[in-house]
Amino acid sequence: MSTLTIRPPDDTAERLKTLARSRKLSVNKLIEELSIQTITAADGEVRFKALAARGDAGQALAILDNVIGHLQRHAGLTLHVTAQPDHSAG
Repeated sequence: MSTLTIRPPDDTAERLKTLARSRKLSVNKLIEELSIQTITAADGEVRFKALAARGDAGQALAILDNVIGHLQRHAGLTLHVTAQPDHSAG
């Protein structure tokens, strides 16, 4: 296990402490869980972009749904996905 020092602004640190207490976790465990969730989401985004580049939109959207569901279940987030206009056509 390695050590990582972070220096958030005071108000952010207090909010993290409050959130950790509300979840009955240490701040260290909260940061670990949030880090894992962020890495999982980033990995999903990489897979999504790779599938989208191959043109497999159905499979890419299924992965996106999975990532959104994971974040909603484990991070308590509510996400709304909207289609972005395609600006590449010119």
